Order: sequence, then C-alpha cells, then structure tokens
Amino acid sequence: MYLGIDLGTSSVKTVLMDEQQNIVVSHSAPLTVSRLHDGWSEQNPSDWIKAIENTLDAVKHSHAKELAATRGIGLSGHMHGATLIDDQDNVIRPCMLWNDTRSHEQAHRLDTPQSRKIAGNILFPGFTAPKVAWVAEHEPEAFARIAKVLLPKDYARLWLTGEHAADMSDAAGTGWLDVGERCWSTELLSATGLQDSQMPRLVEGTESSGTLRQALATRYGMSPDAIVAGGAGDNAASACGMGTVAAGSAFLSLGTSGVLFAANDSYQPNAESAVHAFCHAIPETWHQMGVILAATDALNWLAQIVNSSPAELAKSVESHAATPIDLIFLPYLGGERTPINDANARGVFVGLKHTTNTADMVRAVMQGVSFAFRDSQLALQSAGTQLTRATAIGGGAKSDYWLQVISNTLCLPLDLPADGDYGASLGAARLGLIAAEKADPLAVCTTPDTRKTIEPDKTHGHFVELHERYRATYQSLAPLMR
Repeated sequence: MYLGIDLGTSSVKTVLMDEQQNIVVSHSAPLTVSRLHDGWSEQNPSDWIKAIENTLDAVKHSHAKELAATRGIGLSGHMHGATLIDDQDNVIRPCMLWNDTRSHEQAHRLDTPQSRKIAGNILFPGFTAPKVAWVAEHEPEAFARIAKVLLPKDYARLWLTGEHAADMSDAAGTGWLDVGERCWSTELLSATGLQDSQMPRLVEGTESSGTLRQALATRYGMSPDAIVAGGAGDNAASACGMGTVAAGSAFLSLGTSGVLFAANDSYQPNAESAVHAFCHAIPETWHQMGVILAATDALNWLAQIVNSSPAELAKSVESHAATPIDLIFLPYLGGERTPINDANARGVFVGLKHTTNTADMVRAVMQGVSFAFRDSQLALQSAGTQLTRATAIGGGAKSDYWLQVISNTLCLPLDLPADGDYGASLGAARLGLIAAEKADPLAVCTTPDTRKTIEPDKTHGHFVELHERYRATYQSLAPLMR
C-alpha cells in the first residue's frame, strides 16, 4: 500500500493506493485562507497538520489493516509558500501563499538578468524569495529568527519524518534554485540575505527523504520503515498522476488557478515569456508551464456576487453554444503571472449593457479564463513548445461548455480521462511507490484511458479575433491599475 498526501490551498486530500494503483480509499479535510489586506494570502501551518491528521484518522478508521501495510508515502503541495521556522522547528509567522502578491516591489528588485540566467525564470511576487525579502524589510525580528525556509509540503514532511528536505520540482519555484544544475544557488540566496545552511537538503521526487517517525507509526499502526518520497509541487505531482512525464505530453488544469503544463526532456528556459521552466519530479526531466492565478476562482468570485454557487452558474450556460461573446472579462482578480507578470492587474468587465444578464457574465468569465489560457499557449510557443493536444483536469473540467470554449480558443483537442482520480494525490502516491520499491518512473506514471475528446470547432477564428480585444483591453488599462 502507498499513501499520497496532497496539501492543497482549500483542502488536504489523502489517498491510499494499492500495488495495482487502484485507489482504496480517499479522504479530505478543508482549509481556509486568511486575506488581511489586498494582495495578502496566508495560512497557519498548524492548520495543515490538523487537516492531515484528520484525513489519516479517517483512513485508519475505515481501512486500518490496509493503512498498516503502507510501504511508501508521497507528498504534494501548493508551491512557493514561505514557511519560516526557527532553530527549534517552531513556525515564526503565518505562511505567505503562492497567490500572495505583497512582495511585488522586492520581486522587481530581485529580478535581474543574472537571476533569470541562474533560476531560468522571472522572479514573480508569488515566488518564495521575494516573500522572504519582504519579511526582512517589514518584519526584521522574524527574519532574524529564520533557521530554515520550508515549502508547505516540506513542513508536512518535517512533521512526518523530522527531516528538513525538499524536492527539485517544488524548490524550482522558490527563486533560489539553479534549475539547470538542480542545486541551490549561493548567489541567489545571498541576494535575500540567506545562506545554504538555511535551506532544506535537496532530493529528487522519486527518492527517499526519510522514514516515518516512530510516534506517528505507533499512532496509525504503520511501520516506522515506511519511506517518505521526495514528492513534488502540486503541478508536477498532477503530471505524475496524469502520466505527463515524457517530452511532448501536456495537461491543462482548470482549478482554482489555471495551468498549461508541458513535459520536457531538456532544460528550456525562456524567462522573458513569463513561462515557468522548472525541474520535474522525475530525475533528469524538466517542464514548462503557463500559470493563471484565478481560473475557477474567477467563477467562484462571480457566484458570491450574484448569490449563487459555481456549479449552478456553470449549469446555467450548458445549453448555450460555445461561441464568442462580446463582453470582455479580465480574470486578474489578484494579479497575473503568464505572460504579463503584473501583481497590480485586477479584474475588469468591459462592454456591460442594460441587457446584460447573469448568463452573459458567466460566459464572459469562462471566456476570459480561456483567453488567459491562450496567452499561456502563445508564451509556451515562444519558449519552443508547440502543443498538439492536452488532457483536461480540475474542477472546472466538469463543464463541457467551458472546455469547448477553451478548445475553440486554443484550437487544441482536449482529452478527458476516464472516471477516476488522476490528480496530485495519485501522483504523490505514485512517487511513494517509486521511492519504496525503486521502480521505473515511466512504468509507474502511465496515462489514463481517455473517456472522450473535445475537438475545436469552426469558431476558432472568431475567438482569436476577440482575444486580440482582450489583450488590448489589458494594455489600455494597465497604467490605470498601477
């Protein structure tokens, strides 16, 4: 048996997988986000541990015998979070999350031609390094106490194993990793006043990072020899769950954030395009991705405004043809990454009329997110990656209408996997299997069967024309947003 623990922004999900990679049981526990000020986004790491405990308690309650047979544990988590701990492994302050953009000034200063050469990426405000630089300037007493900087899932690893470790895919999103060489950069660390000793040791996602602490093994009836794999950042873990590990394979994640992810067998940075070039969870493999900060989160926002639920809004437009709508929506509710890298960007409707109704606004929001995916597609093309198809995952992928709009906008076939869980928690469990059994990653991380494929229709050209208006809208309003 193998456990996969995925620390998401809104919940922790834990799955127990058998030797044939069937999910035996799955449990989740909710999490909340604190937003004290505009652009801030934080969580208390203690809440992560409570949520993980709740899921493990539930697994033990329903499948104690199977849990006891666990040989490997894999971890996945939301990336970029600055989890600061002191020399007693105590948390110093709440963790600033991936969508926290308060450090945009620090990011601007740290983002130099030399940093891009080493890290292979723009230093976005959401990355870990600018956040720690913000702490140094605004909370110097907290900064002075930092003994280690951990990523969210790696704080969970500390609780599980007592080890300070990070995998390559997650570390690549800090702004401190030499992504091509897969090691910490002393030069990038010193730019934020840190040393190598304040970083966790690095392991590949498929390697062992330690074993289960005796106290937890006793509590859950598990062996203390259970291996905890390096694991992966959430997107690389999802790629392992989807089998997106070989060059040329890709997935589109329509979740809280949006991701267009492509696996590469070589390091292909192109920071100027605002495409992320990161290490994959598989050794000697990298990946590129375009990132949208608010995908289904934009629909969630609209649902709150009109006092409805996202599911009801999605259902309300399913009978509509997936054709363009003139109402423009910019989904930049909390800034944006690919390709504009603008922490000050905000959401906008342009073209509201007396006759505009809720369904029009829903369609505009879905179209706006689809246009943001097209921006990422074009950025990937500029970085040398031409996609021919992608597998669609995430909560928003339940809407055939939305997927048809995206397919039409990208002129790209979207494969929907057969029913099952192929997300980050499965990917984490697969990494746990690989580490425990020393298995071949490519043999384990296979692709799921395709349930159906959504093909682009004849409206692609109209979406492309409207996308130009979308881009022009942002360009015209960007100075006002600042």
